[in-house]
Amino acid sequence: MPASSLLKCLSVRLTGSAVALVLSASVFAADFPVGEPDTYGLSAERLARIHQVIQTEIDANRMPGAIVMVARKGFITHAETIGFQDKAAGKPLQRDAIFRAYSMTKPLVSVLTMMMVEEGKLQLADPVSKFFPAMSKMQVLANPADKSSVTVAAVRQITVHDLLRHTSGLTYAEFTRSPAMRAAYQEVGLFSTEVPFKSMSLTPAQQVEAFSKAPLLWQPGSTWEYSLSTDLLGRVLEAVGNQPLHELLNDKLIQPLGMNDTSFVVPASKVSRLAEPLAIDPNTGGPMAKMLDVTKAMGNDSGGAGIATTADDYLRFCQMLLNGGTFEGKRYLSRTTVALMTSDHLGPRVATPIQPGELLMGVQGYTFGLGFMVRQGAGLASVPGSEGDYAWAGLGGTFFWVDPKEQLIGILMTQTPGAIRQQYRRMIKQMVYQALE
Repeated sequence: MPASSLLKCLSVRLTGSAVALVLSASVFAADFPVGEPDTYGLSAERLARIHQVIQTEIDANRMPGAIVMVARKGFITHAETIGFQDKAAGKPLQRDAIFRAYSMTKPLVSVLTMMMVEEGKLQLADPVSKFFPAMSKMQVLANPADKSSVTVAAVRQITVHDLLRHTSGLTYAEFTRSPAMRAAYQEVGLFSTEVPFKSMSLTPAQQVEAFSKAPLLWQPGSTWEYSLSTDLLGRVLEAVGNQPLHELLNDKLIQPLGMNDTSFVVPASKVSRLAEPLAIDPNTGGPMAKMLDVTKAMGNDSGGAGIATTADDYLRFCQMLLNGGTFEGKRYLSRTTVALMTSDHLGPRVATPIQPGELLMGVQGYTFGLGFMVRQGAGLASVPGSEGDYAWAGLGGTFFWVDPKEQLIGILMTQTPGAIRQQYRRMIKQMVYQALE
């Protein structure tokens, strides 16, 4: 659509201290099907509540701004840009804003992994030591709850399957409850109290060496522990594909899907589009946690947290999954692989000291698949959804979910790296489902 036509369809409302850009259906992503909400089983009147709720958060200085996108049955039915890209500078948020997606990198890398599995380049049952022999004889903390660093031998090796479902025994030193693990990761260079996300500053070879030297928190396969597993998975893919992770993702997934603003490093020509958080954390009243600098390359391509992207780009990825592995005539995964990825991979034998849903949204009722948390039933969770809907989110505040039963995709893009992000994930799910007819 020409810029002149787009401007004619754009209405600008002043609401409180923020400018909200409300786009009619005709100005949504030109190459993505668009439909009126009422045509696809959503109430436009009830969807309007989303704006009211988010605007309240912006006016209260709890959120800088947000992009909300809802797609149903393959059509964008709601897309709204509210508030600020940089509130301190008074810069309104634009539809093409780029967000630090953090852990929403993990689903991309998980899909890439399964594409390479389908190509016969690796198997889920492959031990990681097949690619990195130094990891063949791992040690495990004898008692994770104890401050002691006493270890025992791992009863089995870490597999690719473990990395995908976070049962590897790895952890995040930033979030672990084990002081012994935090100390161990600091000793090998995977963690620093002075350098945020220190593991990203290491070269790929240094990172693998550090993983091989640190003990595991849990016996492989025994416990779900959200972790650096996907970062190590990225190193596995590099070994198998003989390319850096960013090149593999670009060549096989990002560029073919048309995710033109998705990358590990935001080029200079696009830096002005980066969305920024508030200066003050609304929960603590202190300075907001420093976010990743995505304008320059890190020591390695972080498969767990390195991607920056836009709402429109990530929608294309989600729609491919909802379509059973196809998008715009190209197949990326078989429908059977998508079904496998979005099934329960924990079962009754894998311990979950913290359930995936508790970590992401502060709710129960979710298990974990291969790169996503997966809803187990209509009940249990204190947010609406369907059995089998799957989701993940990012530390910076981004969130998505796919609901195959309702043929629904929801995306929230904001930069709220504080603890308040759990509240916003629950909020947006609630506000979208209440609009279903």
